[in-house]
Amino acid sequence: MRIRALGLLLVSAAVVWLVTSGILVRFLPLPGGATRDVDVPAAPEPEAAPATKTTGVELRRGDTLVKALARGGVDRRVGNEIATALSDNGADLRRLRPRDALSIVWNLAGAPIAVSWEPSPWLGFAVVSTDNGWEVRRAETRPDVRVEPVQGEVARSLFAAVEEARESPQLVLDFVEIFQSDFDFTADTRSGDRFRLLVEKRYAGESFVDYGRILVAQYVSDGRILTGVGFERPGRTGWGYYDPTGLSLRKSFLKSPLEFTRITSGFTYARPHPILGGVRPHLAVDYAAPIGTPVRAVADGVVARAGWDGGSGISIQLRHRAGYETMYNHLARLAADVRAGARVRQRQVIGYVGTTGLSTGPHLDYRVAKNGTFVNPLGEKFIPGEPIPASARTEFLQHARALVRHLERDAPF
Repeated sequence: MRIRALGLLLVSAAVVWLVTSGILVRFLPLPGGATRDVDVPAAPEPEAAPATKTTGVELRRGDTLVKALARGGVDRRVGNEIATALSDNGADLRRLRPRDALSIVWNLAGAPIAVSWEPSPWLGFAVVSTDNGWEVRRAETRPDVRVEPVQGEVARSLFAAVEEARESPQLVLDFVEIFQSDFDFTADTRSGDRFRLLVEKRYAGESFVDYGRILVAQYVSDGRILTGVGFERPGRTGWGYYDPTGLSLRKSFLKSPLEFTRITSGFTYARPHPILGGVRPHLAVDYAAPIGTPVRAVADGVVARAGWDGGSGISIQLRHRAGYETMYNHLARLAADVRAGARVRQRQVIGYVGTTGLSTGPHLDYRVAKNGTFVNPLGEKFIPGEPIPASARTEFLQHARALVRHLERDAPF
């Protein structure tokens, strides 16, 4: 009886298993005592409750990691432990950017057990709770760098032409910086100008992330061809741009103290004064620009004076080498730390466009003097930068020819 009962129990267990697995529901009798199997759809299994829950927090301007985690519900003590673990494992928490996201994983008891953060498409951190405290796991991805051509023709503006080429405005700024000592893009850009360049683009998978270096660039305006070749000189750190003969494109002076704007009044010895009347010299170049537009020092120098100066309004005067001085008038305000005796660097923002003093509207009155005499900023030939040294000249010339041929092949005009 015990053997028969054990057999019936095993058969019952098998039938139950077959039924619950959806393979067989029951045995049906057939003529002659045989049986047949009937397959039916399996009954749906009840879904298991998830063991964890994941939430996200978007970073805001001024957030610290602890502050952002607290807004997401993480206790400040735990947040400090997570931040300390990240810092101790090489994470630079100063790289927190607005709109970055933190992902927080919670257990069923409502305690955080993991936090992830990606400071860039190439780097990610996961902080995981373990028996030994918070453990940091780092994941790095090598960017896929591709050299691609970009070209276009100016119709309305250089910005618009680059956008029509489906590129970012950041590429315009990088491009302009190459030639800004030789070409004033605020005054000399013309409809019909053409440009082309080879630029490094960095991808994460098939998604474009950002630009690397511009390797070579050309700008054609009114029959003039500007060429900039990127090159890192031996024994020096830093990437510089040179013309095809090896002369540096970075001169001691920029052509313009503003990024992009328009000239409303040029250098002249006879201009009707819009406020005082009569015909007076205008030994400056006026750049129309919105109030608050950053004004850059055109060269390294020392602040001779900064502040209110009568009809010039808020004004800055800089002294430079080789007897040059530059003046920036009608400013709205000075930049921080700009005061008499302070040193400034080329491209440093020193003030902001305004309409103070004898001014009819927002603009920058920009003046250049050489050995005490005003000169035309647009026509002055400033001191060139350092050329490629003789020891690297052969290498540079081969490098430049190869890049220009590559550019002409991939982006023909």
